[in-house]
Order: sequence, then structure tokens, then C-alpha cells
Amino acid sequence: MRFLLLACLVLLAACGGEPAAKLNLGDPAPAFRTERLDGGSVDFPAATAGKPLVIRVWADWCKYCEPEMKAIEVVYQRHKDKGLEVYAVNAGQDKPAVAAFIKRLGVTYPVLLDEQSAIAKRYGVMGLPTTYFVDAKGVVRGKVIGEADEAVFERHALDLLK
Repeated sequence: MRFLLLACLVLLAACGGEPAAKLNLGDPAPAFRTERLDGGSVDFPAATAGKPLVIRVWADWCKYCEPEMKAIEVVYQRHKDKGLEVYAVNAGQDKPAVAAFIKRLGVTYPVLLDEQSAIAKRYGVMGLPTTYFVDAKGVVRGKVIGEADEAVFERHALDLLK
């Protein structure tokens, strides 16, 4: 519980201390534009128009993020040919820290930079990890706050692909 409180405080500090937005199931996923770790930029929702998308908000200091990102990779590899997209949005860390962590993990889905936690704030993230499941029309259909295993992630991902 202390870890969750600490994560919330760090995230609030990174967001300028302002309260995060409240994003509920059935709401449109907020648009954003940001840099990709591997270069270029992403303009959501245009970049994934008509495709289901998982938006995963994480940081390398989050003890649950690493094992979950590996589990997400397994599910992503199984379903990317069916149209599943994943964005791993790093909240509040600089590019070198993110690059070192991702290199060690070896995940292949796109990693996005959110150094000022602006995307995390727009999505109402209060703790890490937080994962949003967005349908092909850009509507939030699922949300997991905190630790989830491969089975939970896959169940939500399959719901998007129906």
C-alpha cells in the first residue's frame, strides 16, 4: 500500500500537482501526440484509426511493470497479426532511462515518451502500472490499475479483437 501511495505522489508531482482527469469506461480515449523511443512521433488516435489499442502507462521504478511488460509482449506477439496494437507510455522519465530499461527487457511493441507525464494526467493515471484497452473506435473498453498477469491482459485484449 505504501508503494501505491508513493507512486501516486510521484505521479502527481510529475503532473504539476494538479489532479488527474477522470477517465471512465465508455469515454473516448484522449488524443495525444508524443515522441517514440525509436524515433519519430505518434499522433493518437490518427496513428491507430480503426485498430484496437492497449495503452500501458509505466515507469522503470514500478516493481510490477517489468514482469507485466514481458507478459504483454507474449500476448502482443500472439495477436499483433490480428490487429492488436500496444503503446507502452513511460510516465515521467527521460529518454536514456527508458531506453536502458527497454533494451534490457527486449519488448518489441512501441514505447512512447511522456517525460512531463502529460499523457498520464490526461488519462487520469493515479498509480502505476495502469493499462487502458481502447476499441477500434477510440473508446475505452477496459482498464486495469496495478498488477495483472498474462491471462487478465489477454482476456481484455481478446475482447477488443471481437
